[in-house]
Amino acid sequence: MKDSKKESYERLIHMQKAVNKIETFTTNVNKIDFLNDQILSSAVLFNFTVIGEAIIHVETFLLDKHEYKWHKVRAFRNLISHEYFNIKLAAVWDIVVNDLPKLKQVIETILDKEF
Repeated sequence: MKDSKKESYERLIHMQKAVNKIETFTTNVNKIDFLNDQILSSAVLFNFTVIGEAIIHVETFLLDKHEYKWHKVRAFRNLISHEYFNIKLAAVWDIVVNDLPKLKQVIETILDKEF
C-alpha cells in the first residue's frame, strides 16, 4: 500500500534539493551569463522540471494549507517539457531571481510544519 504522506515528504525533499541546485548553479551569475551559457540554462531548466514533476505527487491538502501559486509551478514544468521551443530564457532568469526564493521558503515551511 502506498504511503501518501511519505510520498509527499520525499517529493518535497526532491523539490528542496532541486531549488538548492538552481541556487548553487546561479550563484555569482548574472543575467547575461545565464542567457549565454547553454549548459547552465539547461541544468536550471532540468531542475525546474524536477520541481514541477515532484509537486504533482504532493498531496493537494498539504499544498492548499500554504498559500502559493502551485498551478504556476505545474504549468512551468509543462512548458519546459512540452512547449520547450517557446521558452524565453530571460523569463526563466526572472523566475530564478524573483520567484525561486519564495518557493524555497514555502517548501521549507511545509517540511517544518507538516513533517
